[in-house]
Amino acid sequence: MMMKQALISFLSLILLFLLQSSSGPTNFTKILEKVGHFSFFIRLLKATTVRDQIERQLNDTNSGVTVFAPTDNAFSGLSSGTLNTLSDPQKELLIQFHVLSSYIPPTRFQTLRNPLRTNAGTNSRYEYPLNVTSSGNSVNISTGITNTSVSSIVYSDGQLAVYQVDKVLLPWSIFGAKPPAMAPAPAPLKPIKQNSTAVADGDDSTDDDDHNKLNASAAVSLMGMQHVVFLFGASMVLAIFSL
Repeated sequence: MMMKQALISFLSLILLFLLQSSSGPTNFTKILEKVGHFSFFIRLLKATTVRDQIERQLNDTNSGVTVFAPTDNAFSGLSSGTLNTLSDPQKELLIQFHVLSSYIPPTRFQTLRNPLRTNAGTNSRYEYPLNVTSSGNSVNISTGITNTSVSSIVYSDGQLAVYQVDKVLLPWSIFGAKPPAMAPAPAPLKPIKQNSTAVADGDDSTDDDDHNKLNASAAVSLMGMQHVVFLFGASMVLAIFSL
């Protein structure tokens, strides 16, 4: 009887090993498809190279992957035309911004060092900063533009963690305030052409000419008066000598 139970246990272990070996690598997109309401995120994952990057990390590394998956309602809540204004490389960076290249269970959020390093940008954690804080059962996420929280745990198996977020995480490096455009330099002032026959207001040269003319006229008048006085004096002298 004991031999039979031992044989059954041994066969069960072999069967479990074979099932685990035949299950293959974790299919990230199938997990999201099974849960539902992630259609838009799945479409962007397939349109970019991010899906392949995640599967490669899951298969070729031991560090695991953590994904913040926005729901369809999260994408619907974006302002009209938000994604249409992005180039293909920017769309890729946006999706990579939702991925961390390590497995992070909920209990580790309290001890993480902010900002977190995402798969977006270079190896610098400050180029595309993502800050996560935890208080009790609440995990809050901030990008400098988006403030949201983890609404549920979609999947976790010790290698892959998928957390649902109800807002698209918009990185500051793409959607942040841009410096104002420089105003064009003012056109150089054109010199004002004056009519040679016209007299402009405030023309100093014209004022000088008028002043000179007045002085000349005053001088002529003074000479005329002196001439009259001289003739009058001469007449008086002749009149006295004639008496």
